[in-house]
Amino acid sequence: MKAVQISKAGGDFEVVERPIPQPARGQVRIKVEACGICHSDALVKEGVWPGLQYPRVPGHEIAGRIDTVGPDVTLWKPGQRVGVGWHGGHCFQCDPCRRGDFVNCQFEKITAITFDGGYAEYMIAAAEAVAAMPDDLPADEAAPLLCAGITVYNALRNSGARGGDLVAVQGIGGLGHLGIQYARRLGFRTVAIGRGADKQPLATKLGAHEYIDTNNGAPAQALQKIGGANLILATAPDSKSMSALVDGLAPNGTLMIVGADFQSLTVTPLQLIGGRKSIQGWASGTAKDSEDTLRFSSLSGVRPLIERYPLEKAAEAYNQMISGRARFRVVLTMA
Repeated sequence: MKAVQISKAGGDFEVVERPIPQPARGQVRIKVEACGICHSDALVKEGVWPGLQYPRVPGHEIAGRIDTVGPDVTLWKPGQRVGVGWHGGHCFQCDPCRRGDFVNCQFEKITAITFDGGYAEYMIAAAEAVAAMPDDLPADEAAPLLCAGITVYNALRNSGARGGDLVAVQGIGGLGHLGIQYARRLGFRTVAIGRGADKQPLATKLGAHEYIDTNNGAPAQALQKIGGANLILATAPDSKSMSALVDGLAPNGTLMIVGADFQSLTVTPLQLIGGRKSIQGWASGTAKDSEDTLRFSSLSGVRPLIERYPLEKAAEAYNQMISGRARFRVVLTMA
């Protein structure tokens, strides 16, 4: 099979020929049809993840079909349309797993970190990491929903916000352009927060009821003028911008962070005490959460805006993503 690998931290993308892998007990083999390129793929490209073993095939936004199953796999059958996201499996035995909190498994497997990912024509996944995919979702549009999509959808639906609540989405990028769509279709009064008047038409097209341009002043003040946000979904990985949003929360409001930044937030205890405001982080979710995301997207019409590249041009596609030029998700296609 053809695959794209990284042989060492900071190395180049290499198009290589590999033997088609065989699934072991409890595993399935997936014939990959499309694989999204996520900013987190930089963890593999640059060797940021501790203990990462090379060579490694990146990619954790995988859409395809079950090709064959290993021993003891009864849930999946060859030919089924499926996807695999960030969560690559769990141990079933640690304390979080015994409580059903599989995302916080102490021995969680991560797709393309613990094992090879989807920049390849075939990949192996644990049976519990596989999500069923609706037939009406094209593989190239489904792939980004298995990381970017599940991250924002799962955060929104578990936030405690109710229909009619004011929900602001910070950032109109790879995560944010999906967050706006999900927020609107979940019945929230959706406010998009971006930089520049040029982003307003897109925000409106995606479903935002209102748009706040940060070039025109502090977004927190703008939020308070319209009543304060019950929830702010922070998708742009900029801790300074996130910190500036706390004062835009309504009483009992939550700043929900899904955009990963290494810098510290700057928030005073008094900002949180007054109005009982809170800050919460949210990871993506399990394969079942991915199924819910795909199903809701199918029913509601949520779709990512994507740029397609063939597998052989993975390096060019990655550079398009990492440069910030992509609008908005980059997807490798195998056909």
